Amino acid sequence: MENDFLNNTTIIKYSEKDYEKTKFSSLSEIIFADNSNTTKWLNTYGIKFQDVYKKIIYQNKLDDFLIKLLSDEEHPNKVILLDNLFFVTTRVLITESNKLDSEQMIFIVSADFLWSIQEKTGDYFNWIRERLEGNKGIVRKKKADYLLFLLLESIIDNYQDTYEENAELSADKLNSTHIKPTPEFTSLVEKRKQELFNFKKATLSLRDTIVKLEKIEIDGFNVKYFSELKEQTNNLVSNIDFELQELESKINLIFSIQGHRLNEVMKTLTILSVVFIPLTFLAGIYGMNFENIPELKLKYGYFILLGIMVLVTIISVWYFKRKKWF
Repeated sequence: MENDFLNNTTIIKYSEKDYEKTKFSSLSEIIFADNSNTTKWLNTYGIKFQDVYKKIIYQNKLDDFLIKLLSDEEHPNKVILLDNLFFVTTRVLITESNKLDSEQMIFIVSADFLWSIQEKTGDYFNWIRERLEGNKGIVRKKKADYLLFLLLESIIDNYQDTYEENAELSADKLNSTHIKPTPEFTSLVEKRKQELFNFKKATLSLRDTIVKLEKIEIDGFNVKYFSELKEQTNNLVSNIDFELQELESKINLIFSIQGHRLNEVMKTLTILSVVFIPLTFLAGIYGMNFENIPELKLKYGYFILLGIMVLVTIISVWYFKRKKWF
């Protein structure tokens, strides 16, 4: 268990002038408070190393309530203030998957260290690692508060990029000029709506976490960065809501088209029925087998009846056209 944990854990220590990235060969090497003027970013892939987490917490004299928090396999969104640190957990969409799976992500943060624990291997943070290594921007001049800001910003940016990419594909497939009242088109609309609901749920979840972070009060931890993240999540939610409204309008348009087509069919059938009702009436009368039907003895009775039928048809059609029923 310990070897598996060590293989999936790295630490980056950095300051304005120094940078060091290492892996561990033993748990005793994981020390958060080493009296150096550096910020530490410990990253672990895997959330089921409870025994190892317990040793690290005791070894670094962290708040032992973390043991209870880390032992829970499923967390709702939480931001819990502890002794000189806080615990953050949220579920994050895995956008590389077409199914939009999610994973648990945990952050344990103090003024000078950040421990990120991810349920699955792989993340969106390589650009942050490159900035730290290359000393690009201001990240190495800042502490763990700015690092947490960048990690959350990276998640939001990934949501935004994935949303925009899928929105372009959706716009091509669901263009208003190509709307067809078919099961296939309706299925595409409903599939896109489900994707948007997943995005909205994940974004709202992240926004709630950010709102809670704005209220955190720890010495050396600055919360000013998170207001920008809240604006980004609000903008993304607004975009998602707008597209959901567009999709709802398309669904309503599909129903309107189907209703209009049904009305046209019913109108056509009704007109045909009205035209043929008097013809059927006449045919029914002269199709009876009574002997005393005077018209049956007429020499031109058949042609007279056909003429009356044609006249009735012409009058009916003229009347319908006059009323603009077709």
